[in-house]
Amino acid sequence: MSAGRPLEIEVAGLDFQNPILLAAGTAAYGRELDDVMSLDALGGIVTKAVSLEPRSGAPSPRVADFDGGMINAVGLANPGVDAVSRDHLPWLERHLQVARVLVNVIGRVPEDFGEVVAALDASAGISAYELNVSCPNTRAGGLEFGADPVALAIVVSRARAATKRPLFVKLSPTLTDVGETARRAVDAGADGITVINTIPGLVIDTKHRRPALGFGTGGVSGAGLRPIGVLATWKVRNAVRVPIIGAGGVATADDALQYILAGASLVAVGTAALANPRTPERIVRELNRWCEGHGVSRLSELVGALNWPS
Repeated sequence: MSAGRPLEIEVAGLDFQNPILLAAGTAAYGRELDDVMSLDALGGIVTKAVSLEPRSGAPSPRVADFDGGMINAVGLANPGVDAVSRDHLPWLERHLQVARVLVNVIGRVPEDFGEVVAALDASAGISAYELNVSCPNTRAGGLEFGADPVALAIVVSRARAATKRPLFVKLSPTLTDVGETARRAVDAGADGITVINTIPGLVIDTKHRRPALGFGTGGVSGAGLRPIGVLATWKVRNAVRVPIIGAGGVATADDALQYILAGASLVAVGTAALANPRTPERIVRELNRWCEGHGVSRLSELVGALNWPS
């Protein structure tokens, strides 16, 4: 780590210039934001989901705003692992000099995750993988992988066998015991945990008496998700000693600091970046000013430094 760079942090054996990431789904595979923001100003980018086969996703409309945030049902649409490896990862490798690339991985059945990781692992520009176990296991009738201990173990162990790169497992806020699920993921080979994914919800277009989204239900995100994500981060921090990526409702440096104090080493920005793609860069600047103003020489020293009431 360089002297005078308070935001630098080492996570799962990787050096990040700052803790701010773009959350999965907010920047596709990077190219779309090339003329809008400096991806290399961030700690990293988590790509849009990648599956074995192309997925057309959910019917439109896929996104709707409401007073408390946003709801979306994209349906994990993506061109499939072959197209991502051929068309998108080479662009990221050429254009990102400092920011890390984490690839979000999904599957229809537990074995898919290991196959996707194996197909991607020859790409030199990848730093780590994020396994989205919040998506439905079609073999189990739609039950989330993370809610099924057997499926979770298969997902993580198969991915672990396919790569030496760090694996982060992304967990749902609807789990009965997120700390216990994190422990199972780590026991199966995970190097870190991401919390949280969106919360299922329904927004109704009252004028037309139908759901605002073409799929019907969707994932709720935005500022209202932050306290839930911060609590999940704290619970995971108390259950396992591995790095955590905190996600949900982050729009300011103070939001990011809440996650860091609760135990997150990295913080992902999602909905706020969709509203204004320059928000993550602003958060990085705000964190630098905060450290300077509070005499903090190394922000990483605040990870998990929450003073819990006695």
